[in-house]
Amino acid sequence: MGGMTQDLFRQDAYLTECTATVTAITPQGIVLDRTVFYPLGGGQAGDAGVLIRADGSEIVITDTRKGKSEDGSFNDEITHLPPSDVLNQLLNQEQPSGARLAAGDTVTARIDWARRHSLMRFHTATHLLCHLVPQLVNGCSITPDYARLDFNMTDALDKELLSAGIAQLVAGAHPVTVGDITDAELDARPELVKSMSVQPPRGSGKVRMIRIGTEEMIDFQPCGGTHVANTVEIGPAIVTKIEKKSASTRRVVLGFAP
Repeated sequence: MGGMTQDLFRQDAYLTECTATVTAITPQGIVLDRTVFYPLGGGQAGDAGVLIRADGSEIVITDTRKGKSEDGSFNDEITHLPPSDVLNQLLNQEQPSGARLAAGDTVTARIDWARRHSLMRFHTATHLLCHLVPQLVNGCSITPDYARLDFNMTDALDKELLSAGIAQLVAGAHPVTVGDITDAELDARPELVKSMSVQPPRGSGKVRMIRIGTEEMIDFQPCGGTHVANTVEIGPAIVTKIEKKSASTRRVVLGFAP
């Protein structure tokens, strides 16, 4: 396998491209030593974009995933997935010699920024929703077209009230910052973990945290996703649907107003 991939998006979600070295081409995808591509995880969809070769030709990337070891566990690689026919050609080196890609080659990794920015806006909006609905989350999906959160609750929710609450928080222009706390600090404050379905990654000694607000604390919870820098950047997010998925689950779906 190719080894660890440096995840540049963790430090700066606004990076749109980087130069990188191909460390491996596997049936899982193309592995780079560093990347701006976010892999599917925490409910957020993986990035799409292109890898640009030295000759200027492009390999379309349709999805990004965390690498898996032979035992099925996730490892420290990030795999970039081209269409299956292209990946098969790369694995078998069937393309003309000038268009081949191999370990050791340098490429420019460039994300589809419009798609990523929608993901960032929706992901940050879900944190605002967690503030407005202070219940545990038992399901989450963040796509470029919509986002949804499943809350572990039995009470009814009002779509118009939630939309108005989101609009007020967006207009409040609250800063969104990335930080961390120690595993021990998180253990001492279990109420910070608001997801029942996705647990924050442990093992490094520190847990990545997203904070919204300064003087007024809007949200503070573990999260590995990408976010905008200020709530005003979310734009016109509204609640488009509320569903009763089960006796103890209420689903809230977010969209962008026309």
